[in-house]
Amino acid sequence: MANCIASCTAITEKIHSPHHSSEVIAKTVTKGSFMSKLIVLLLTSFCLYSIPCIAQDQANVERVHRVTHDEYEATLKFWEQKFSDFFELKVVGSTEKGYDIHLIKITDPDVDDAQKQIALITSLHGGPERSGTTTALHFVEWVTGDSPEAQELRRKQILLIMPINHPEAFFETDRFGNAAKIDPYTGGGPQHWDLKKLEYLSLDKAPEVKAVLKVVDRWQPEIHADLHGTGLQEYPLEKLGDRTRYQGQTMFEVSGSAYSNFALRPWDWRVTEAMIKSGEQAGYPSDRFEADAQRSFHGPAMSGISDRTWSGQSNFYTAQYGYAKYHTMVSTFEIGWEQSGIARLRGLLEIGNKPWQNEPYAGYPVNRVKFFIGHFVTAYGNTAAERRQSRVQLWQNQGQFGQAVLYPQTDGRDTYFVTTSAAANELLVKDKDQFLEGLSKRKDIDFDSFQQILRRGPEVQVAVSKPSQKVESTYSNENGIGFRLRIPYRNPQFDSIKLNGHSLKQDAKNGWTSWFANGYTQVQINLPPSETKNQDLFLVTCEYTPDEVRRIGWEPPQEVQEQLKSKNKQ
Repeated sequence: MANCIASCTAITEKIHSPHHSSEVIAKTVTKGSFMSKLIVLLLTSFCLYSIPCIAQDQANVERVHRVTHDEYEATLKFWEQKFSDFFELKVVGSTEKGYDIHLIKITDPDVDDAQKQIALITSLHGGPERSGTTTALHFVEWVTGDSPEAQELRRKQILLIMPINHPEAFFETDRFGNAAKIDPYTGGGPQHWDLKKLEYLSLDKAPEVKAVLKVVDRWQPEIHADLHGTGLQEYPLEKLGDRTRYQGQTMFEVSGSAYSNFALRPWDWRVTEAMIKSGEQAGYPSDRFEADAQRSFHGPAMSGISDRTWSGQSNFYTAQYGYAKYHTMVSTFEIGWEQSGIARLRGLLEIGNKPWQNEPYAGYPVNRVKFFIGHFVTAYGNTAAERRQSRVQLWQNQGQFGQAVLYPQTDGRDTYFVTTSAAANELLVKDKDQFLEGLSKRKDIDFDSFQQILRRGPEVQVAVSKPSQKVESTYSNENGIGFRLRIPYRNPQFDSIKLNGHSLKQDAKNGWTSWFANGYTQVQINLPPSETKNQDLFLVTCEYTPDEVRRIGWEPPQEVQEQLKSKNKQ
């Protein structure tokens, strides 16, 4: 096809050239068979009528309106006045040249904020990638509307929107870097971060980053969606012209992750698929990065085959600050068409309106903060605000937690042991007898009850996961804690669920509850602050009777067994 078009183009150039007559054109048809001449004539006819429609004169292409600073500021004030019942506008920073960095807050004031999820929407490359910002502006128009879906979002969530994070790039430079050559999206690279302390080291050089971190610290959102897209960022300065894009300028669209940083994505692929599905339903497909490329990830040990793996690397960008500090779920979008961006963003945001997959309450899937062999430490709370407080405190301290289970795992019983202090961590040892000996000295457990449970099982040892961080100080849990077990049966009969040898009651606020989801009977243990503030040892045991008998193992065919018996008799 490429050669055909090249030949067609060559003929077309001659046809349209004032220096070539029909005689010259005829000479382009070389001597040959009747069929070859016919093909050339047909090709010429195709070029005469088709190429002018494909290769348009770029000077006549419709240009895209370039939003001015005055228009942006006036629009924000217009919205603030028109939607004053649920629209708040704040300045959260300013750039070196004095441009304000705005935060829009949209939520229904008639609904208690404690019941709401919090979603942050930014355009960290808006900035030069203009369709990220214009999608955010289109989204504001949609979510302030009267549709039932928009009203539901306002009732159930606090929506925080920062349409332009890099004003100097959006209104002046069309370049990624700010005055100090720092890209607000990447934060300038890991050298600008102290990740152990989770501090940004260049706040004075990057007010654009500072403003975003300020908002994240204030709100500790459940999700952070960052919008990217098309712009003039790759145009050489001499080709910027009037700094407008052209109608039809687009890109392949991506949902969820960043090509350059595969760590910047929702941890649950089902969240990404929900965004993609929403886009597809609106007519816009998404690229699935390494899945569509059919490539595996790689690390240092695989450097010898890096040409056969996904090109992106794990990195740390500004949006990941919320994840690192507050267990915020992050997601990025590459947007070619604003309506596509809105459709996919809605696919993400609507997750927060309803229970996710296997959870008993509405909200984003962000409340599991520690894991070990299919067991989880979870946030506690009766409202979204309480779960947020619990999530943040647990997340910031979970590196000091120890974990263990009885091993091997056994049908009909499950265990999960969690420690939250240096002293309690020392109790977690592999040998069962030593483990019990250490526990026998604790006054806050029913040792006899706990020992009986352990002794009547066939497990040979304790599988232990020691803390990943050195315990620097005593941890006081002031916001409650939860634990999640998953029983691989639909209708098990629970015979005993205990904490530290004491029976727990079936109570969603202080005890245990269960439900079936994702193929498991989910068992959730919830402990309020009154039960956890001075507690550093949590020994969860669950004994149950399965609703079916499942046997394991394999035996050779009966014929083989008979053959072997006969052979042994000879």
